[in-house]
Formats: sequence, structure tokens, C-alpha cells
Amino acid sequence: MLKRGFNSICNDIKALRVQGAENVARAALQALLIKHDQNSVKKLLSLRPTEPCLRNCLSFALSFEDIREGIKETEKILENARKKIIQIGAKRIQNDTTIFTHCHSSTVVSILLEAKKQGKRFQVYNTETRPNFQGRITARELLDAGIPVTMYIDSAATSALKEADLFLFGVDAITSCGSVINKIGNKMIAEIAHKYDVPTYACTFSWKFDPKTVLGVIEKLELRNPNEIWPNRPKKLKISNVVFEETSPELITGIISDLGVLEPATFVSELEKIYPFIFSK
Repeated sequence: MLKRGFNSICNDIKALRVQGAENVARAALQALLIKHDQNSVKKLLSLRPTEPCLRNCLSFALSFEDIREGIKETEKILENARKKIIQIGAKRIQNDTTIFTHCHSSTVVSILLEAKKQGKRFQVYNTETRPNFQGRITARELLDAGIPVTMYIDSAATSALKEADLFLFGVDAITSCGSVINKIGNKMIAEIAHKYDVPTYACTFSWKFDPKTVLGVIEKLELRNPNEIWPNRPKKLKISNVVFEETSPELITGIISDLGVLEPATFVSELEKIYPFIFSK
């Protein structure tokens, strides 16, 4: 595999060619190993301002005198956390159940693959997830593993959730109030799940918590190019292509993370005990 340069990695992160918060963090660590002067660190932090996992990982790695050791330890924590989350999440999946998921989360997919590996029988309902159809990635990966999948258009979430036993979704950020930031549509789906008493779990690495929200900073919700929705839209038509939205803690049964399965409020307090460095910024 060819080694990429610092700017090449930065361009891939900025252009969204690297998908998933943990993958972004890993790529940033690779870039940090190449260049870690003040300006380079500043550039890395600016690439994905809406993803705290990147900031927390860089902060931890830079706290070591030896940057190589810091990066190695950070990558080890990332890998061990992922293994824990997968094992914990797989325990929530029972035989002969229907799991609903939205968008594409490598963590959720890994949990489902592990449950399949353990011999559990279940099916998955998922959304196509407009405008970029990330749900298709989820569907392909699960189908390749022999897991039955039924895809629904986003607006058919009610029909799907009426028949679902569990709603699992990924996370981009967690706030000090226990709210979770994820792909647009997640809040709507969580509200529907709440109405039909479908247990709802956010699946995530704990370092996706944003410490800035403790100080009252409002989590930024990314806006992307309107052309993703309608390339040749009529003149004067305004399009709001909001990518993420906030799901409030009362809609979330629990957060499945490397800390265990915790209610949102408990998650924040436990995180502060185990990883106080995150709160010291």
C-alpha cells in the first residue's frame, strides 16, 4: 500500500472521502505522525469541525512527550473500544427479531455481523438515507454476510418501525446534556420508535463526546451543497441540505459504548470519571 502524504490525507478528510468519525480520527492520526507542528495540528483540527472524536484523539495523542507513543496508545484505545462495543451490542440482539437502522454506521454494521457470527437469526430493516443513499452501503455489507435486509424509503420509517424490535444507530457527536448528533432523519425516526415502544440505542465510541458543549457551545450542524438534493433545481428555489440533527436523551433508551450500556445522563458522568482529560479542555 502506498504511503500518503500529509496534505493528501487532509484533502481526503476534507473532501469526505474518508467516512465515519473513527476512520476520520485514524486518518488524522496518520497525518499527525507525518507532521505535528502547531500549524499542522491546527489544520487537522479544522478539517471536520463537527466531529469531536477527531479532536479528542488528537488531544490525547499530543499529551505524550513522544508523539509516536501517543499515536500508538490512541490507536490501541480506539481498537479496544471498538471490540468492546461490538461484543456489548451483539448481546442486545435476540433470535427471530427485526433490527431497524438508519444511514450507515460501521459500528452498527459490526455489531450486526458479530451477532450473525454468534449464530443469531434476525433480519434488518434500513432506510435508503437520502440524499446520498448511505443506506445502500449498509444493505450491501449486511447482504454480503447473509443477513436478510429490507430497505425502506426514509419517509416510510413508520411502517418499518411498527414491525421492528430494536432501533440501532451510529453517532457523530454527544453533548453534555446527553443529546446525540447523527444523520438527518434520526430524530424523526427516534420519535416514531418512542411512540411504538421500540428500544432505541445509540452505538458509539465514548470519545465522540464534545467537551465544548459543557461550556454552553451549541453543537454545529453541518450544511452541505444543495446540488446533492437537486442538481438542476429551478431558479430561486432554496434548498436546505442539513446533514445532521440532534436527538434528545428522552428518546434514547441507552448509549452502547466502550463504557457499557448507559442512559445518556449516566454516560456523561461515567465518561468524566474514566476519561477526565476530555473535560479539561
